[in-house]
Amino acid sequence: MTEIRSFESGYAAPGLGDWAPIEGESVRRVGVVDVGSNSVRLVVFDGVARSPAYFYNEKVLCGLGRGLQETGRLHPEGRARAMNALYRFAALAEVMQVTALTGVATAAVREAEDGADFVEKVARATGLRLVVASGEDEAMLSAKGVLLGWPKANGAVCDIGGASMELARMSEGTIGARSTSPLGPLRLANLGSDKAIAAHIDREVAALVERIGGPASKMFLVGGSWRAIARLDMERRGYPLKVLHEYRMSPDQARETCKWLARESVAGLKGLTDTSEARLELVPLAARVLSRTIDVLRPEALVVSSYGLREGMLYERMPASLRARDPLLEAARHMEMTRARFPGFGASLYTWLMPLYPDASRDELRLVRAACYLHDTNWRTHPDYRAEVCFETVTRANLSGLDHAGRVFLGAAILNRYKNTGNHGFDPEVLKLLSPERLAAAELLGKALRLGAMLSGAAPGSLENTALVPAGGKLTLVLKGRARALRGEAVERRLGALAARLGLEPAVTLEK
Repeated sequence: MTEIRSFESGYAAPGLGDWAPIEGESVRRVGVVDVGSNSVRLVVFDGVARSPAYFYNEKVLCGLGRGLQETGRLHPEGRARAMNALYRFAALAEVMQVTALTGVATAAVREAEDGADFVEKVARATGLRLVVASGEDEAMLSAKGVLLGWPKANGAVCDIGGASMELARMSEGTIGARSTSPLGPLRLANLGSDKAIAAHIDREVAALVERIGGPASKMFLVGGSWRAIARLDMERRGYPLKVLHEYRMSPDQARETCKWLARESVAGLKGLTDTSEARLELVPLAARVLSRTIDVLRPEALVVSSYGLREGMLYERMPASLRARDPLLEAARHMEMTRARFPGFGASLYTWLMPLYPDASRDELRLVRAACYLHDTNWRTHPDYRAEVCFETVTRANLSGLDHAGRVFLGAAILNRYKNTGNHGFDPEVLKLLSPERLAAAELLGKALRLGAMLSGAAPGSLENTALVPAGGKLTLVLKGRARALRGEAVERRLGALAARLGLEPAVTLEK
């Protein structure tokens, strides 16, 4: 039976701090129901993992907040659709054996005069007690969602919903000042003239930025409208990697896209993306808010976060020990444990490769470690397509804690682990996201992974009594004791390829 949990029972709960972390490994699936001003969504996470795994995700665009400013009440049709969706979500959570299900409602339910009645009827019909988050709670949860992907984030988290927009200050992973404003596109649509909309946006953005302490160096974009704008920016630019998380825009680039959106029709935009028409109808107004926020917040870069309020609720459930882990390495290690032939070999391979990276930075070493975990996770794929599938899997995987260049670096490294040729079966424009130097570094790592896997069969413990020694103009493979039997023609070819990449001569030393 699903356990229905909440931060605090009752309508308009004053805080979310009583939502205790889940300790131990007993919780398999954590469900979050997010009742927003525009959409109602159920997300089921596969356990409390440092990098979220989406077991199930369903969204219904109900439009609860449409007309709220005029009537003061939830939209009647949206309310009926939301009730139907929540009834279904509660039933799904039970049949999926969700361990803990938590529901949160945001601006529309918070501000509507019939919000309390809606919350009560949801509880009576479904057993789900919705916690109505304050604007500051919304900002906090969105910021915690960003922390799931960027543990040491600096800048400002900007979360736009249907009826409100929140800002939260971030400094080295610590959440500071946060505030909310009536800047959601559903609310703006009811203001009438362009002049009234512009004046409202100018006034509210200025006040919002002032309340969090002024400009910020980086702007983390959270919310469906921002993601829709980013997707359209990708299409406009012909960007080759279609992953929204960590997609970056300069302020000037974002402004240009906002101007372009003002000239385009919804029908024209629909031909460029699979974003729903209901979402696209909100994009022009959201673009006006974004453009003005950039002017006032003055960020040096805008970064899209696929993690927001729902992931922030997951973050709330994590014990401190889990929050402290590296999200990239945790995700890569999980992929190894569930997909590799010999789980655990990646750690041995990483240690074995360390002589090749004596002066590497911490950031470089975490990418090397991640590649070691991921190097064998697609072994079941047909050999003729394995290299390309590895590249696609790594660059499109649900990974956080790295930027797009990092994704492509990992993908290129795993590609070169399986394929020693430049004839790739994917868009070569993706590789242009790496500088020539970084592409060469990825190829070197791939050849090193290829040698380690070939030498040992990728079995745990098989690299004992072997070593790589780059010294004296040579790359020497040392084989001791029983490991001497691992020498072979295929191993020497791989050693030669790696040595050539390093500008060294290959050598093999056999020791007793």
